[in-house]
Amino acid sequence: MWSPDNYFKNLYGSVTPSERFQACSQEEWSNWNRRLRKRFVELLGGFPSEITDLCPVLLESKDCDTFIRQRIQIQTYPGLYMPVYVLIPKDRRERSGAVIACHGHGYGSKDIVGLTINGEEKTGDKGYQKNFAVELVNRGYVIVAPELLGFGDRKLIEEAQESDSCKRLSTFLLAMGQTMAGYRVFETLRCVDYLLKRDDVDSDRIGCMGISGGGLVCAYAAAIDNRISAAVVSGYTNTFQASILSIPHCVDNYVPGLSLVAEMPDLLGLIAPRPLLVEAGKRDPIFPVHASLEAFEKIRSVYQLLEVEGKLELDLFEGDHEISGNVAYDWFRRVWA
Repeated sequence: MWSPDNYFKNLYGSVTPSERFQACSQEEWSNWNRRLRKRFVELLGGFPSEITDLCPVLLESKDCDTFIRQRIQIQTYPGLYMPVYVLIPKDRRERSGAVIACHGHGYGSKDIVGLTINGEEKTGDKGYQKNFAVELVNRGYVIVAPELLGFGDRKLIEEAQESDSCKRLSTFLLAMGQTMAGYRVFETLRCVDYLLKRDDVDSDRIGCMGISGGGLVCAYAAAIDNRISAAVVSGYTNTFQASILSIPHCVDNYVPGLSLVAEMPDLLGLIAPRPLLVEAGKRDPIFPVHASLEAFEKIRSVYQLLEVEGKLELDLFEGDHEISGNVAYDWFRRVWA
């Protein structure tokens, strides 16, 4: 009788998000889009009012047969630096499309560019992220793979032997009125800034693709910034109710007060009218497929209102919490044609 289960179930049910999508006209959509974006950035902790110089530094460069793999350091926040892998296809147009590839939980960006945790070339199992940055560069896109805060080389020194520093950094940021999601999203938008300074990238064809926690980052970044012209969100699209509020997840998923303002489909609906591809595994244990389908239908209502339903696609595949790629790898070329 003292279990809080029903209390918290009823607490969620008692809340109607203030910016739930219910527009009936494009004017109402425009007003909703503007309000929710502004409030969303505030809940993430806000972004710096003054943008620092990127100060890019080339750290290494390697010929990988079909592409060049570089590692570059950029400044994101004042005094905070992030390494990114830049994969440059040898067979490409003069000005290529580019994709920001956001890794999920694991050992960081090395995993998606075909490297082991020790920086050696992978020869065995590709893991749940399936070297998706390499798959994309081999389709002719310039790829930027950021090392998301708390992973790989960006863990706290005293947690160097741990899998990640998500909990320590997330709780520190919460105490400072910030969020891990906000920091990772802003740093991803700094990757857009970097790509816009490259003369081999078409500024109208900058996309993003992310899996799991990287799916969160990719989805939120695209929701906030129109410079991202197309997005693939893998292993994340769902409802907060059925996923992070019902199943144990990393603390980096949580944004204080967000459920009072919007459900996850509302946030992904901000990407409209730009192209969006959702990847969902039928056996994903932490983002249940029934809620992925529910969320997709709610997102579809935004695209239907804007009469661009054809720009929204779903790859519902036989698999669990993993990259599919069946549609995604060639999807950017199609939507950017």
